[in-house]
Amino acid sequence: MKPIIVVNFKTYVEGKSAVELAKKIEKFDKKIIVGVSAADIFAVSSKTKLMVFAQHVDCEERGKATGFILPEAVKANGAIGVFLNHSEHKINFEELKKTVKRCREIGLKVLIFASNLREAKDEKKLNPDYLVYEPPEFVGTKISVSKAKPEVIKKIRKEIGREFLVGAGIHSAKDVQIAMELGASGIAVSSAIATTKNPDKALNKIMN
Repeated sequence: MKPIIVVNFKTYVEGKSAVELAKKIEKFDKKIIVGVSAADIFAVSSKTKLMVFAQHVDCEERGKATGFILPEAVKANGAIGVFLNHSEHKINFEELKKTVKRCREIGLKVLIFASNLREAKDEKKLNPDYLVYEPPEFVGTKISVSKAKPEVIKKIRKEIGREFLVGAGIHSAKDVQIAMELGASGIAVSSAIATTKNPDKALNKIMN
């Protein structure tokens, strides 16, 4: 089975640089999911055929909500889905539940990050389109979750009974192979792709 790939741009790139990175990723595989900042959603979605997700949205309603990012706004600008509860932008479970409901109502896909097995079990109840196990202590490092916490990946596969992805420290094809063998359906990466001058080479290193 070909792994699902998620690339989170975070705030490593913006504007023209974000579009350039997206185009290089598109050449590698049009089915890759990319998470971009709210400011870059329109540019990336209009200039590529990638599956563009917002990196976060708020559950505020239209009207008196200055400074918030509404689900309707990211959809209007071309996003097909949203990231929620990343370790760098955590929200409590009740807010997460309300935000998922808001996104569902307008037809946005939902990708939720879980920092541990307990969160994964709770978030499973929300039936996200994608569930990503990503321990925060390895985010942005070269210590892969596949090698550092294989036992947790096994437990998630056994105890939540649904497809899930893994992220944090994924840098090599071996990392991906281990994750898939342990039961994951794909991977989420960020710095390994977003900070390199040759993202196509980095993707080939990870996926081949």
